[in-house]
Amino acid sequence: MPVVTRFAPSPTGYLHIGGARTALFNWLYARHFGGTYLLRIEDTDRARSTTEAIDAILDGLAWLGLTHDGEIVYQFTRAGHHAEIARSLVETGNAYWCYCTPEELEAMRESARKEGRPIRYDGRWRDRDPAEAPKDVKPVLRLKVPTQGTTIIRDLVQGEVSVANDQLDDMVLLRGDGTPTYMLSVVVDDHDMGITHIIRGDDHLTNAFRQHQLYQAFGWTVPKFAHIPLIHGPDGAKLSKRHGALGIDAYRDMGYLPEALRNYLLRLGWGHGDDEIISTKQAVEWFDLDAVGRAPSRIDFAKLENLNAHYLRESNDQSLVDLIAPDLQKIINRDLSLEEKARLQAAMPGLKPRAKTITELTESAVFYVATRPLHIDEKAKTLLDTEAVKVLGLLRKDLESLSTEWKREQLEGAVRRFCEVANPPLKLGKVAQPLRAALTGQSTSPPIFEAMEILGKDQSLSRIDDVLKGMSLQ
Repeated sequence: MPVVTRFAPSPTGYLHIGGARTALFNWLYARHFGGTYLLRIEDTDRARSTTEAIDAILDGLAWLGLTHDGEIVYQFTRAGHHAEIARSLVETGNAYWCYCTPEELEAMRESARKEGRPIRYDGRWRDRDPAEAPKDVKPVLRLKVPTQGTTIIRDLVQGEVSVANDQLDDMVLLRGDGTPTYMLSVVVDDHDMGITHIIRGDDHLTNAFRQHQLYQAFGWTVPKFAHIPLIHGPDGAKLSKRHGALGIDAYRDMGYLPEALRNYLLRLGWGHGDDEIISTKQAVEWFDLDAVGRAPSRIDFAKLENLNAHYLRESNDQSLVDLIAPDLQKIINRDLSLEEKARLQAAMPGLKPRAKTITELTESAVFYVATRPLHIDEKAKTLLDTEAVKVLGLLRKDLESLSTEWKREQLEGAVRRFCEVANPPLKLGKVAQPLRAALTGQSTSPPIFEAMEILGKDQSLSRIDDVLKGMSLQ
């Protein structure tokens, strides 16, 4: 039977990191076996489901590159079908109408609390004649679950797990207003979508027993279950907002690349020997559920940053220019010229090894496209004292008259000669540091002669002129 998996988020918030990993595992499993990966939006909670959340989920999945097959299924639109299917269970004797009043249900709960028993419905309408039903109560539809024996799930991650049937009460399938419950909708949709493997977080493991029973009541084939341990924070506690950004959009805004985040999420709970850097092609080739661990994974931002730095170094220079261009334009408050974009592409081999995120890459590239006169930061200003500015004035004359190519090797040679013939001779740092401050506005940057070559002769000399005139130091 062809593999069919699904990712089924509830649109009550952003696509969080755990949901993204679940989507990735489902996507990889389907791709590994040449199967189908489907997307279902479980929007039955009308009070909390929002269009904005749906858009955020779809945008996050698209950014991660987890493209689904077929049309998106919106669960709410199928509510009528869910209810119709549920009512068919009454005819087969697998469900019944329960006419308990709210007061009766509360009395059951209170009695269980006093006696220290688990709070469960006591089945009082299970075999009762509906003719005895009170006329003013809108009944709920309950599943008639087995009262003896055991429900066993052979989970592809957790192994064999079971629960005694007498520990599960007759769950509600349709509420008093006729609307279907979550458990019912999930089972009907998974069946209708032909889902063969349900891969999700292990916080759903208890739901699996009830869903298993519902499949049996319908006489449907039960999918294979695989419940993945949750992601915990660095401290081992359940992941929460206090551990940092949780939404995929936040990771994107923090400057992580989708391929780096995919790689990182893959290694949260799954492994392939000692391999850490795993391409998407390798992931599809290698992924299977037998390599998913049973223990929770801990998020590690340092490891994510290191992975991201690797993918930055491996990225195409032009693609990185395209990624940082929008934020650069916001910073300099204008569009980039074609010349500036070409300058950035030339600079990228020197910039990307120094950055761990797109954010860092953007910040380090600003000086290449900054509008003159350059803003000089406070630390760089300390390098441009009166004596340093005087030295720059003398150096400028040598640079302007440089007859060789404006290349980093020739520029370094010219500055070294300038230092040697100065009276008294100057150390290279005494000239290079003020030069760096004048050309970049910073005390640190890529190698200064590399930066000079990329900036070009006119831009470099003009920036020095701004410092000599005091324009950049005001």
